[in-house]
Amino acid sequence: MNEILGIAAYMLDIRFVLLVFAGSVAGLFVGAIPGLSVSMATALLVSITYSWQTTDALATVMGVYVVGVFSGAISAILINIPGAPSSVVTTLDGFPLAKRGEAYKALKYAIIYSFIGTLFGFIVLWLLAKPISNVALNFTPMDYFLLALFGLSTVGSLTTKSFAKGLISACLGLLFSLVGIDSVMGTARLNFGIQNLQAGINIVPALVGLFGFAEVLTVISGSSMDAEVSKVTRTVVKTKEVLKQFTISLYYATIGTFVGALPGAGGPVAAFLAYSEAKRVVKHPSVPFGEGAVEGIVASETANNACIGGAMIPLLTLAIPGDAVTAIILSVFYVHGLRPGPMFIKTNPQMFHAILAGGFVGSIFLLLLGFLAAPRISKIIAVPKRILLPLVTVLCVIGSFAVNNRMFDVGLMFFFGILGFVMRRREYSVAPMTLAIVLGGMMDSNFRRAISLASSEDHFYTALFGRPLTLTLTLLTVLTLLSNSKGVKRLFCSMFARKRA
Repeated sequence: MNEILGIAAYMLDIRFVLLVFAGSVAGLFVGAIPGLSVSMATALLVSITYSWQTTDALATVMGVYVVGVFSGAISAILINIPGAPSSVVTTLDGFPLAKRGEAYKALKYAIIYSFIGTLFGFIVLWLLAKPISNVALNFTPMDYFLLALFGLSTVGSLTTKSFAKGLISACLGLLFSLVGIDSVMGTARLNFGIQNLQAGINIVPALVGLFGFAEVLTVISGSSMDAEVSKVTRTVVKTKEVLKQFTISLYYATIGTFVGALPGAGGPVAAFLAYSEAKRVVKHPSVPFGEGAVEGIVASETANNACIGGAMIPLLTLAIPGDAVTAIILSVFYVHGLRPGPMFIKTNPQMFHAILAGGFVGSIFLLLLGFLAAPRISKIIAVPKRILLPLVTVLCVIGSFAVNNRMFDVGLMFFFGILGFVMRRREYSVAPMTLAIVLGGMMDSNFRRAISLASSEDHFYTALFGRPLTLTLTLLTVLTLLSNSKGVKRLFCSMFARKRA
């Protein structure tokens, strides 16, 4: 009952609602414009909300996150260019519908089922966060280290085509996280004599560079992303007809929430899995999949929006982000002095209520902005990049400078921006690096604490790995590493071939 009252208090707070609305509007435009991303917008918000109250920052970020994930479907449907990676699958059926003059129908399905998916994900977050936190209360320092290591190995396997490249990206992030004062010895390390690095690498310019400036460089270096926008003619699409897919959408939402809770998986994986399940389950689609089947839009949009609530579960309970955006949201917590983990919900119930309220209010604005603004947004999508990109660059510079009011952070932002651009060109995902930069300090301190505690015991290795939970996490990490090894895969394939022969 107290939780319901706590959430309702935020939902009835005009200031809170207006900030969610501001974030929702920003998310709508950023997500719909190809070349910009929700990750980039969230990274910029970290710098803008640096001095804000924590609840104000969370309200704005949740608005951007919820509506930004949905709005990637707008450009996917209208110009066949996904505004976000999680909307790639939506292009398969959304654009063929738009080409047939049924863009409004495609948008209506995307809006309603994005709303359903988002709502489902946050309800699951509400129900499961506390039980998972209670389990996590039994974690030792070694368990925290192994959990973070498992998260890094998972994100490396799911965000890049090459698992090795994912691990390299994560290792680079860990290296950057160790720059600054040693937490145990109190001496400077890896700062190369640069005084400004004594306190370590500030997370804000690093994130703004990796997701903001790198995005600008990527768009500039690529081919023109301007395209002819399909006209949205308002046609009669009965809501009763749209809601016929409601029951099956709950299945897709379950897939999306589960995938979102897996560190590193995120919306693209959820959308692809749900779409493949739709092709398997739906025997008689309205038209063949890939030719404008509304069932394909329902699967993609329900799953990738359900991922939002799912990704927040490991973030809040274990301090392990579910995707790139929640990795940035984790930095919002750190910037505002909060530490997500097993004790977070018990010690900061107001913040948990604010996140849930932000998600629920954001989903309502998704519905409203979707119907009111999405059909009219085609002109915004066509904004020339020569106007848009300089504005984004200026925001990157201002956001990086505002954190500590020093030009050194702007230089850091440019460094990470160029690094992120080079990594993308070489097909190295920046998500594992982001996660490693955020979690590196926690991994370092917990590993040292675990070694220190085990050293005082008679049986060192038993003290480190003797608990069932520790063994489970160790096995999961090892299995993840082995399952992505080409040598192991070849061995299993050859064994399977011999058995069949």
